[in-house]
Amino acid sequence: MTVQFKNKTPAAAIAITVVDRAAFQALSASLPAPTRQWLATVGFSGAPDTQALVPGPDGKLAQVFAGVSGANAPFALAHLPLALPAGSYWLDASAGLSVDAEAAALSWELGGYQFDLYKKAKREPATLVMADSPEAQRGLALATAITATRDLVNTPAEHMGPEELAKAAQLLAKQHGAKFSQIVGDALLKKNFPAVHAVGRAAARAPRLIELNWGNPKHPRIAIVGKGVCFDTGGLNIKGGEGMRQMKKDMGGAANALGLATLIMALKLPVRLQLLIPAVENAISGNAYRPGDIVPTRKGLNIEIGNTDAEGRVVLSDALAYASEGKPELIIDLATLTGAARVALGAQLPALFSKHFDTARDLVDLGLKLDDPLWHMPLWAPYKGGIESTIGDIVNTGKSALAGAINAALFLEYFVPENQDWLHIDLFAWNDGARPGRPVGGEAQTIRTLLAYLEQRFTA
Repeated sequence: MTVQFKNKTPAAAIAITVVDRAAFQALSASLPAPTRQWLATVGFSGAPDTQALVPGPDGKLAQVFAGVSGANAPFALAHLPLALPAGSYWLDASAGLSVDAEAAALSWELGGYQFDLYKKAKREPATLVMADSPEAQRGLALATAITATRDLVNTPAEHMGPEELAKAAQLLAKQHGAKFSQIVGDALLKKNFPAVHAVGRAAARAPRLIELNWGNPKHPRIAIVGKGVCFDTGGLNIKGGEGMRQMKKDMGGAANALGLATLIMALKLPVRLQLLIPAVENAISGNAYRPGDIVPTRKGLNIEIGNTDAEGRVVLSDALAYASEGKPELIIDLATLTGAARVALGAQLPALFSKHFDTARDLVDLGLKLDDPLWHMPLWAPYKGGIESTIGDIVNTGKSALAGAINAALFLEYFVPENQDWLHIDLFAWNDGARPGRPVGGEAQTIRTLLAYLEQRFTA
């Protein structure tokens, strides 16, 4: 941890004064002349994601000024842990801006994140010393779930297959007193999960349905479903080299589902949680499912396979049907489902599909407020004709490349009862460019927003 809780600030810790442009302008006149001159010399103005190191008379670091866009932003201090010299720091609220304890702990931890499983970290991040509080503990809980999600996505498929994903869920269940179970290999057929089996049967590593249950049976039931395609070759409709390069992240929906489940359990939300992850590797061998095949599903609908690279919606079909059988108050599925969503919205904006326009609007507003955005896309019913099959009930690809993300969402809707409240989130689970606290690589997307929504809905 890069955040340490102490009742008393160590004498050797260095003070950080947090400012934005306006706060710095108001403060600068009251600063000692040497400090004011030094800040002018280095060009510090309080701009977001900047810092100035102020030396003391002995030439050693005596004070830090940190520029932010907002004192309570979730990434407010994220630019500091790997930019400041190693050592201990504390937030001096006597001047400048006071940073909310949750935002301070969250942003500092995220700023110190480095994926070092295979490559030694470049350096140790600086440490923030702060007083313990419920708000700071919540910030740490958020950061822990987010960094664990990143680690899952960043881990190569060689070491993060269906079995390893199941072990991650099992460890999570043990930590929080949840019940863990899984259905593996041909047992999927006996338990009526034929679509999950069809996609994963060609791989050397057995497909499985991972399940975790937690909470008081008297509380409202919610189901979270995460797409767990641990590597996606595209199947017989094989991807090109560039398209396959980052397919270790095709289990990003499952990783984010685990992250959200972690927060629900750690913060003890008054809900009864069911977490479902259909975990497979979409591989190629003599028994791989083929274009033109008909794949049966748990719901009884027959899927015509238009393209084996549209496998995510196929495995999700069984999981969504199973989740619906429990009649939860809400189903949320998270999936790295379509390139079309990325073409429409880019890497930073997950696509949100909801049956209820008001819910979608509330989630978009909440995401913008929390800097954990998602964007509403329509379940446009007239496009259902594009996924009709002449020999099955439904086809897993549209008749054209148009509206690909909508077609995928409409496909999934077939497996959710009409009166079932449901959110579908098509996310990227990856940072394609570095920003403070958000290095290139695996990312948790929308889980802070979804947590806040669940808290509002089920604890209000």
